[in-house]
Amino acid sequence: MFLILVVTMFLAGCLALPIKDPYSYSSAVGQGGGTPFASYGEGRITAVRVWETNNNYYYYYYYYNYNSNNYISGFQLRYGNTWSPVFGNEVGEKQEMDLFNDEAIVEVSGKYNPADYICYLVLTTNMGRTLSAGMPNQVSFNFYPSNMGNELRILSGRFNGAGITSIGAHWGFVDMEGAGNSTLGTALETVTPIY
Repeated sequence: MFLILVVTMFLAGCLALPIKDPYSYSSAVGQGGGTPFASYGEGRITAVRVWETNNNYYYYYYYYNYNSNNYISGFQLRYGNTWSPVFGNEVGEKQEMDLFNDEAIVEVSGKYNPADYICYLVLTTNMGRTLSAGMPNQVSFNFYPSNMGNELRILSGRFNGAGITSIGAHWGFVDMEGAGNSTLGTALETVTPIY
């Protein structure tokens, strides 16, 4: 009888423990004008393409000051063997990285200009490899998952006719053994429709 009481108390205590949310979101940075997007696909992200536009020109203030106006014009993620749509534009120089088996993106960082575009984007994997595009100037950001073992599942934000104006990251656990790895439902919940 005492054993039944102990087991019952143990199980009741386990049920009372808070369940940690397996997903987290790194809030979007950037100006945020334009069309909303959210990447989606089945399974783990297996490759990334990023296009950067390099427009070096002069701003005229009191003197000529040289400023680089590089920015991220578009990107594309591959889930399993299927590429997502291109978000933004396929303009400028393309950077591409194929991920190895068991490799995942665990950090998204870079720089953004609060007045217009994402200027610089760095994607870092759990194996220490990086893909970087753009020019490292303006305001820094750094996204990473809240929970150990999570990886990048979705990039969301906004883009206009020239490039990516804001970006945020969604993190989660990928169960490679079972089904239900689709990010489409989450992506559709993330993007606010424009009316």
